[in-house]
Amino acid sequence: MNESSSKSLNVLITGASRGIGFEVARRFAAMGNHNIAAVARQADGLKNLKNACIKENIQAHLYPIAFDLSTSDPYDTALLPQIAQFLPLVDILINNAGCLQNRPFEQLSEADMIEMMQVNFLAAARLTRAVLPLMRNGGHVLNVSSMGGFQGSQKFGGLSMYSASKAALVALTECLAEEYKNTPIAFNCLTIGSVDTEMFRQAFPGHQAQHQADDMARFVADFALNGTRFFRGKVLPVSVSTP
Repeated sequence: MNESSSKSLNVLITGASRGIGFEVARRFAAMGNHNIAAVARQADGLKNLKNACIKENIQAHLYPIAFDLSTSDPYDTALLPQIAQFLPLVDILINNAGCLQNRPFEQLSEADMIEMMQVNFLAAARLTRAVLPLMRNGGHVLNVSSMGGFQGSQKFGGLSMYSASKAALVALTECLAEEYKNTPIAFNCLTIGSVDTEMFRQAFPGHQAQHQADDMARFVADFALNGTRFFRGKVLPVSVSTP
Protein backbone atom coordinates (compact mmCIF):
# COMPACT_ATOMS: atom_id res chain seq x y z
CA MET A 1 0.00 0.00 0.00
CA ASN A 2 1.33 3.40 -0.91
CA GLU A 3 -0.13 6.86 -0.39
CA SER A 4 0.79 7.89 -3.89
CA SER A 5 -1.25 5.03 -5.35
CA SER A 6 -4.64 5.83 -6.84
CA LYS A 7 -6.04 2.64 -5.34
CA SER A 8 -9.01 3.20 -3.07
CA LEU A 9 -8.49 1.60 0.33
CA ASN A 10 -10.98 0.75 3.05
CA VAL A 11 -9.82 2.13 6.40
CA LEU A 12 -11.35 1.52 9.84
CA ILE A 13 -10.34 3.86 12.69
CA THR A 14 -11.43 3.78 16.34
CA GLY A 15 -11.36 6.67 18.79
CA ALA A 16 -12.03 9.01 15.88
CA SER A 17 -14.14 11.68 17.55
CA ARG A 18 -11.17 13.65 18.92
CA GLY A 19 -7.41 13.84 19.18
CA ILE A 20 -5.12 11.70 17.03
CA GLY A 21 -7.94 9.51 15.71
CA PHE A 22 -9.88 12.56 14.52
CA GLU A 23 -6.85 13.92 12.72
CA VAL A 24 -5.91 10.55 11.19
CA ALA A 25 -9.41 10.21 9.72
CA ARG A 26 -9.20 13.77 8.40
CA ARG A 27 -5.83 12.99 6.87
CA PHE A 28 -7.17 9.95 5.03
CA ALA A 29 -10.17 11.94 3.83
CA ALA A 30 -7.91 14.63 2.42
CA MET A 31 -6.20 12.02 0.22
CA GLY A 32 -9.39 11.87 -1.76
CA ASN A 33 -10.05 8.27 -2.71
CA HIS A 34 -10.21 6.18 0.46
CA ASN A 35 -13.30 4.88 2.27
CA ILE A 36 -13.07 5.60 6.01
CA ALA A 37 -15.29 4.14 8.71
CA ALA A 38 -14.81 6.11 11.93
CA VAL A 39 -15.87 4.56 15.25
CA ALA A 40 -16.31 6.50 18.50
CA ARG A 41 -18.77 6.74 21.35
CA GLN A 42 -19.37 10.49 20.90
CA ALA A 43 -21.89 11.11 18.12
CA ASP A 44 -21.30 14.88 18.27
CA GLY A 45 -17.57 14.38 17.79
CA LEU A 46 -18.22 12.17 14.78
CA LYS A 47 -20.52 14.82 13.33
CA ASN A 48 -17.70 17.36 13.70
CA LEU A 49 -15.34 14.88 12.05
CA LYS A 50 -17.70 14.43 9.11
CA ASN A 51 -17.86 18.19 8.61
CA ALA A 52 -14.08 18.50 8.89
CA CYS A 53 -13.54 15.78 6.31
CA ILE A 54 -15.95 17.37 3.86
CA LYS A 55 -14.14 20.67 4.37
CA GLU A 56 -10.87 18.91 3.47
CA ASN A 57 -12.41 17.15 0.49
CA ILE A 58 -15.99 17.69 -0.68
CA GLN A 59 -16.02 14.10 -1.98
CA ALA A 60 -14.63 12.54 1.19
CA HIS A 61 -15.96 9.05 1.93
CA LEU A 62 -16.29 9.24 5.72
CA TYR A 63 -18.76 6.94 7.44
CA PRO A 64 -19.34 7.71 11.16
CA ILE A 65 -20.30 4.85 13.47
CA ALA A 66 -21.36 5.81 16.99
CA PHE A 67 -20.52 2.84 19.22
CA ASP A 68 -19.29 2.45 22.79
CA LEU A 69 -16.28 0.15 22.61
CA SER A 70 -16.50 -0.53 26.36
CA THR A 71 -19.76 -2.41 25.91
CA SER A 72 -19.95 -6.10 26.74
CA ASP A 73 -22.18 -6.71 23.70
CA PRO A 74 -20.59 -9.07 21.15
CA TYR A 75 -18.84 -7.05 18.47
CA ASP A 76 -19.72 -9.68 15.86
CA THR A 77 -23.41 -8.84 16.13
CA ALA A 78 -23.40 -5.33 17.65
CA LEU A 79 -20.67 -3.57 15.66
CA LEU A 80 -19.50 -5.64 12.71
CA PRO A 81 -22.77 -5.30 10.72
CA GLN A 82 -22.48 -1.51 10.97
CA ILE A 83 -18.91 -1.66 9.67
CA ALA A 84 -19.72 -4.12 6.89
CA GLN A 85 -22.48 -1.94 5.44
CA PHE A 86 -19.81 0.67 4.64
CA LEU A 87 -16.69 -1.49 4.34
CA PRO A 88 -17.44 -5.01 3.10
CA LEU A 89 -13.67 -5.56 3.12
CA VAL A 90 -10.98 -3.84 5.21
CA ASP A 91 -7.43 -2.90 4.17
CA ILE A 92 -6.35 -0.99 7.27
CA LEU A 93 -7.55 -1.26 10.86
CA ILE A 94 -6.22 1.39 13.23
CA ASN A 95 -7.00 0.55 16.86
CA ASN A 96 -6.58 4.03 18.31
CA ALA A 97 -9.31 4.34 20.98
CA GLY A 98 -8.05 5.29 24.41
CA CYS A 99 -9.33 5.96 27.93
CA LEU A 100 -7.35 7.46 30.80
CA GLN A 101 -8.09 7.98 34.50
CA ASN A 102 -5.19 9.77 36.16
CA ARG A 103 -5.29 9.05 39.89
CA PRO A 104 -3.29 7.10 42.49
CA PHE A 105 -3.60 3.32 42.22
CA GLU A 106 -5.38 2.90 45.57
CA GLN A 107 -7.97 5.47 44.55
CA LEU A 108 -8.93 3.75 41.30
CA SER A 109 -12.39 2.26 41.41
CA GLU A 110 -13.23 -1.13 39.98
CA ALA A 111 -15.14 0.67 37.23
CA ASP A 112 -12.11 2.83 36.40
CA MET A 113 -9.87 -0.21 35.99
CA ILE A 114 -12.39 -2.15 33.95
CA GLU A 115 -13.06 0.77 31.61
CA MET A 116 -9.38 1.34 30.87
CA MET A 117 -8.76 -2.34 30.18
CA GLN A 118 -11.90 -2.53 28.04
CA VAL A 119 -11.17 0.51 25.87
CA ASN A 120 -7.36 0.44 25.71
CA PHE A 121 -6.86 -3.30 25.28
CA LEU A 122 -9.95 -5.52 25.01
CA ALA A 123 -11.63 -3.28 22.43
CA ALA A 124 -8.64 -3.67 20.11
CA ALA A 125 -8.53 -7.42 20.69
CA ARG A 126 -12.27 -7.88 20.16
CA LEU A 127 -12.46 -5.64 17.11
CA THR A 128 -9.41 -7.23 15.49
CA ARG A 129 -10.91 -10.69 16.01
CA ALA A 130 -14.22 -9.55 14.49
CA VAL A 131 -12.65 -7.77 11.51
CA LEU A 132 -9.99 -10.35 10.53
CA PRO A 133 -12.39 -12.26 8.24
CA LEU A 134 -12.93 -9.00 6.31
CA MET A 135 -9.22 -8.19 5.93
CA ARG A 136 -7.91 -8.25 2.39
CA ASN A 137 -4.53 -9.66 1.39
CA GLY A 138 -1.91 -7.12 2.34
CA GLY A 139 -4.07 -5.83 5.18
CA HIS A 140 -2.50 -3.91 8.06
CA VAL A 141 -3.64 -3.94 11.68
CA LEU A 142 -2.02 -0.96 13.39
CA ASN A 143 -2.36 -0.66 17.16
CA VAL A 144 -1.76 2.75 18.72
CA SER A 145 -0.27 2.35 22.18
CA SER A 146 1.61 4.72 24.48
CA MET A 147 5.17 5.16 25.69
CA GLY A 148 3.67 4.38 29.10
CA GLY A 149 3.19 0.83 27.84
CA PHE A 150 6.66 0.53 26.29
CA GLN A 151 9.00 -1.71 28.28
CA GLY A 152 11.79 0.23 29.97
CA SER A 153 10.24 3.67 29.47
CA GLN A 154 9.83 6.10 32.34
CA LYS A 155 6.61 5.48 34.26
CA PHE A 156 4.42 8.01 36.08
CA GLY A 157 2.33 7.86 39.22
CA GLY A 158 -1.38 7.93 38.59
CA LEU A 159 -1.08 6.17 35.25
CA SER A 160 -0.66 2.59 36.48
CA MET A 161 -3.72 0.99 34.90
CA TYR A 162 -3.53 3.15 31.78
CA SER A 163 0.08 2.11 31.20
CA ALA A 164 -0.65 -1.53 32.03
CA SER A 165 -3.53 -1.65 29.55
CA LYS A 166 -1.37 -0.08 26.85
CA ALA A 167 1.40 -2.57 27.62
CA ALA A 168 -1.13 -5.37 27.08
CA LEU A 169 -1.82 -3.92 23.63
CA VAL A 170 1.89 -4.05 22.86
CA ALA A 171 2.06 -7.73 23.84
CA LEU A 172 -1.08 -8.52 21.83
CA THR A 173 0.53 -7.03 18.72
CA GLU A 174 3.61 -9.20 19.08
CA CYS A 175 1.55 -12.33 19.73
CA LEU A 176 -0.76 -11.80 16.77
CA ALA A 177 2.18 -11.07 14.49
CA GLU A 178 3.62 -14.45 15.42
CA GLU A 179 0.30 -16.27 15.13
CA TYR A 180 -0.43 -14.80 11.69
CA LYS A 181 3.13 -14.66 10.34
CA ASN A 182 2.30 -17.02 7.48
CA THR A 183 -0.67 -14.96 6.34
CA PRO A 184 -0.76 -11.79 4.20
CA ILE A 185 -1.95 -9.68 7.16
CA ALA A 186 0.58 -7.54 9.03
CA PHE A 187 0.44 -6.37 12.65
CA ASN A 188 2.39 -3.42 14.03
CA CYS A 189 2.22 -1.14 17.06
CA LEU A 190 3.21 2.49 17.57
CA THR A 191 3.90 3.58 21.15
CA ILE A 192 3.29 7.30 21.02
CA GLY A 193 4.83 9.90 23.30
CA SER A 194 3.61 13.39 24.11
CA VAL A 195 0.98 14.77 21.74
CA ASP A 196 -1.14 17.83 22.47
CA THR A 197 -4.56 16.20 22.83
CA GLU A 198 -7.34 16.59 25.36
CA MET A 199 -6.36 13.30 26.97
CA PHE A 200 -2.70 14.34 27.27
CA ARG A 201 -3.64 17.68 28.83
CA GLN A 202 -5.75 15.87 31.42
CA ALA A 203 -2.88 13.53 32.30
CA PHE A 204 -0.15 16.18 32.37
CA PRO A 205 -1.73 19.55 33.19
CA GLY A 206 0.60 22.39 32.38
CA HIS A 207 3.04 20.21 30.46
CA GLN A 208 4.02 21.23 26.94
CA ALA A 209 3.58 18.36 24.49
CA GLN A 210 6.26 17.79 21.88
CA HIS A 211 3.89 17.37 18.92
CA GLN A 212 0.52 18.56 17.72
CA ALA A 213 -2.18 16.01 16.97
CA ASP A 214 -2.24 16.77 13.25
CA ASP A 215 1.53 16.27 12.98
CA MET A 216 1.35 12.89 14.70
CA ALA A 217 -1.68 11.95 12.62
CA ARG A 218 0.30 12.55 9.44
CA PHE A 219 2.94 10.09 10.70
CA VAL A 220 0.35 7.49 11.79
CA ALA A 221 -1.57 7.67 8.52
CA ASP A 222 1.61 7.35 6.47
CA PHE A 223 2.77 4.40 8.58
CA ALA A 224 -0.61 2.72 8.23
CA LEU A 225 -0.30 3.04 4.45
CA ASN A 226 3.36 2.28 3.94
CA GLY A 227 4.76 0.73 7.13
CA THR A 228 4.32 -2.87 6.06
CA ARG A 229 6.93 -2.35 3.35
CA PHE A 230 9.53 -2.30 6.15
CA PHE A 231 7.90 -3.57 9.36
CA ARG A 232 5.89 -6.61 10.42
CA GLY A 233 5.29 -7.51 14.03
CA LYS A 234 7.18 -4.49 15.32
CA VAL A 235 6.61 -2.24 18.31
CA LEU A 236 7.99 1.19 17.48
CA PRO A 237 8.40 4.04 19.98
CA VAL A 238 7.36 7.38 18.48
CA SER A 239 8.68 9.92 20.92
CA VAL A 240 11.43 12.50 21.24
CA SER A 241 10.87 13.01 24.97
CA THR A 242 9.21 11.53 28.03
CA PRO A 243 6.34 11.85 28.71
